[in-house]
Amino acid sequence: FFFSSRRRHTRSDRDWSSDVCSSDLFKQFSINIHSMNDFFGRFFARLLPVLLLLVMIVVVSRYFFGMGRADIQELALYVHALIFLGCAGWAYSQDEHVRVDIFYRNASPLYQKMVNSFGVVFLLAPMLGVIGYYSIDFISASWAVKEISTEPGGLSTVFIQKSFIFLFPMVLGIAGLKELHKLWK
Repeated sequence: FFFSSRRRHTRSDRDWSSDVCSSDLFKQFSINIHSMNDFFGRFFARLLPVLLLLVMIVVVSRYFFGMGRADIQELALYVHALIFLGCAGWAYSQDEHVRVDIFYRNASPLYQKMVNSFGVVFLLAPMLGVIGYYSIDFISASWAVKEISTEPGGLSTVFIQKSFIFLFPMVLGIAGLKELHKLWK
């Protein structure tokens, strides 16, 4: 579906360099990026009621029945991590992130476009690269020893939770591509 178009072209219709910059290909790619970003955001946002339920169970069991549940408390932390890391890109693409816009809000649209492009290319992309690169050793060490919780009665899947770190650069990278497409289309 990436390479489909309404009209079939032959080699004589255009040269090979225009295949890379094909507007149909770029349009389909951007639609896929937008869809993936929205899918991830909506999927992880649907975990909020699960998080609420888990926290309510922890509170009720601790304060009404006098018993702590470290496993459910840690599960709530896992779900919170999924929501936060999974929805970061969606929040960014919906322009719901924190922005200090003292100079930005009164600037011309061209200036705002340049500032946003600079931010994605020179701030967001390197940050995601650093997080992705340095988390590889952290996550692989956790998987190598099948890291478990240090809490008595805690979950034995800490290594899975640490794998959620890869989710953050992935969804935020998708949102950065979506932002660049929106700025320069």
